[in-house]
Parts: sequence; structure tokens; C-alpha cells
Amino acid sequence: MSKDAPRAGILVTGTEVLTGRVRDRNGPWLADRLLEAGVDLAQIAIVGDRPRDLEATLRAMAGAGLDLVITSGGLGPTADDLTAEVVGRFQGREPVLDEALEARIAEIVRPLAERYPDIDRNAMAAGTRKQAMVPEGATVLEPVGTAPGLVVTPAEGAGPTVVVLPGPPRELQPMWRQATETDAWRAAVGGARDYRQAMLRLFGIPESDIAETLRHAEREGVELAQLEITTCMRGGEIEIVTRYEPHADSAYEAFAEIVAARHSSTLYSTDGTTVDEQVAALLRGDGGGPKRTIAVAESCTGGLLAARLTNPPGASEYMLGGVVAYANELKTGQVGVPLETIEAHGAVSEEVAKALAHGARLRLGADVGVGLTGIAGPGGGSEEKPVGLVWLSVQGPDGNELTRSVTLPGGRTDVRERAVMVAMHLIRRLLSGEQATRPT
Repeated sequence: MSKDAPRAGILVTGTEVLTGRVRDRNGPWLADRLLEAGVDLAQIAIVGDRPRDLEATLRAMAGAGLDLVITSGGLGPTADDLTAEVVGRFQGREPVLDEALEARIAEIVRPLAERYPDIDRNAMAAGTRKQAMVPEGATVLEPVGTAPGLVVTPAEGAGPTVVVLPGPPRELQPMWRQATETDAWRAAVGGARDYRQAMLRLFGIPESDIAETLRHAEREGVELAQLEITTCMRGGEIEIVTRYEPHADSAYEAFAEIVAARHSSTLYSTDGTTVDEQVAALLRGDGGGPKRTIAVAESCTGGLLAARLTNPPGASEYMLGGVVAYANELKTGQVGVPLETIEAHGAVSEEVAKALAHGARLRLGADVGVGLTGIAGPGGGSEEKPVGLVWLSVQGPDGNELTRSVTLPGGRTDVRERAVMVAMHLIRRLLSGEQATRPT
């Protein structure tokens, strides 16, 4: 990989993000945009609404030789929104009132005052003025909400250009284009590279197998030094993300061929598509295949599988519905599981999983039925049927069926989420006519 591409850092602000009350959506989104722009992302940091921590992180990023820092958050009208002030001080630029900007923000918030006649108009005016205080010489990005963005260069000497963006993604994302069209941005990212990124997805394989595949590729002469390869275990899947420049196309192709040859039974996506996307495409009949409908009956996952199947756009075309049945009476009454089957084999069993799949398909009139039963914990397990044991069955219109049991580690949330992932892959395998050659 080139060492002279411009390098950037992302600095997410907000105590609510730092403490986990709000999930950070801006960091990953900005990371993708930097990749598209050919800028090398060096680090992401999250700090609370404390000026000292914000400034210390800016200095650390500058000390690392970064060319660009992008901040998100801290641009509101309240006293704890101090990003613009801190960035201005860091760049050696005094705050000045942009009167034209103040008038534009006042016009944006005017309907709010009309809607709430009892609102404190003096406080609103003070907040508007605060948001219109910008570092002298900064490039102002027009507000999408009420907060303007900024592109701030150092007043003197060398240092990173800082792009200051609001926290709400609905405001940050449209403002990003404005930032990339400024002269200050273009100067900061001069020499940007053309990066490519590819993703391979595998399921049912330990991460150690991929480590050995990397060593094998190196022994086979693949120039891995030209590739930036990252592996990530997520929900039982392994994602292999590779970033490279166009001159390394042949190196990536050789690497991808080795992964495909060594892991043909577990490599399910060579273009980065997720199992959710592939299942949706198979059910819709994309590519000329038959269109099919699906219904589910689940117990230990509490409706999570049905929710996941209804998430893709257009899911109402194929997802007929689901039944969540914990009580044996519901399994029998709503899904048609024979009571004698439950009594003979137990609610968590291969036989009941099959009966749930059959009942979901029959009772809801679907082409494909899915049954899922298990023990998510924290109690209720036994030596024969421990916590984490899950039975899953998928049945299709032609009598084809895939039924598996898995014993999943972790607490209740882990077991439920992993069980849903296993179910999605069983659905994919049945719909695509693929039979598992390794345990799921």
C-alpha cells in the first residue's frame, strides 16, 4: 500500500455516544466516504462533551501527522456544544459573529417559534447567535438543520485541516458533499489515491482457518504486501475486507482464488452481499428463479427471525408472517405441533423443530416454512439439553428440508442472535439448492 496518500482521523464527539446511550453511525459512514475519496483513514476516536478531551485528541491527531480531521457533533445551541469554539482555538482562529449566517439560522428556527408561542425567544436568539459564531477565516457549510458546518485550516504553520460537521446523520450526510467541494478540502487531500475495496463473506469456519489461508497465499507467491487485508468475526460469519490500489488487481484476484479454492463450502459471498440480501433475492426470484413465500414459527428467538426477514425493502412480497410460540399450548393450537410429539421428545428437539416448520408453512400458506426452538437461557438447561442448544428446520415446497442443531455460546442475547444467523444461512442453502458439507 502507498505510504504517501493523505491521512485522516475521525473525531466523534458527544457524551451520549461515549457512554453508549447513542450508537455512533457517523464514524462508519465517514470511513466509507474517505475510502471513496482515496483518503487513508488512520484512526477514529470518540470523546465526551469536554473541551479538554476534545482539544487533547485534536493535538494527538495532529501529532500523528494527519492531513485531515473530521469531527461530528457539538454544534448545537446549548452550552455543552463547544466543538466550533475548541476547533477554532486549536487552529489559532478567534471566534467572530457571522451576521449573515445568524440571519439565515434565525429564518430556519422562526417556524419553531410560531409553532410554540410560549417558547423563550431570548433564549432562542442567544442560541442562534452562538451557532453563528465561527472561527475567523473558516469556510462555512450551509446548515441542513440549524447548525452550520465548518472547514477550518490552521491560521499559522502546518497542521491538519479540520472539517466540522453536525452530529445528526440526516444533517451530516448532505453536508459532507458541501465540504468536499471547498478549496480547503481539495488542498488537504491533494494526492488522494484511487482505492478499491472488496469483501468476501464466509460462514461456518473458525478464524484460524483464514489465518492459515493467508500464510498459504504467501507461500504461493501472492504479493500480500500490496493488499491491506482485514478479517472480522461477526455473528458466526467471517468478513475478509481487502483494500488495494488498481495496480494490485492481479494480487487480489490471486488471493480471492485461493480463498475460494480452500473454503468452497463456506464462502457464500464474493461480492460483499449479505446473507439477508441473498435470501431476499432468492425469495423474490431475482435472476429468473421462482418466486417463493416464507413463514416462520419460532420460540427461543422471540420473533427476531421474522423481524430480520421483514427488514429488506419489498419484504411484504414474500414474507407472509410468523408465530412466536413459547407455551406448548400455542405450539399446538397456533402452529399445529402434535402434543404427543412435544411429550415424547420435548419442546426443544429435532421433531418439534420440524413440526414448527411444517406448521408455519401449512397454517400460513407459504412455500417455505422455518421452525426454530431452543434454550436461550439463562436457566432451563440440562446435561442432555444445555443452555444454548437450538434446533432449526427449513422446509420447502418440493419436500426438500434442512434440519440442524447447534449449541451456541454466550448469554441470552448472543444465543438468540446467533440462532437467527444460523437460520438465515439454512434458508439460503435450501433456496439455492446447496447442501451443507460442514456442520453449521
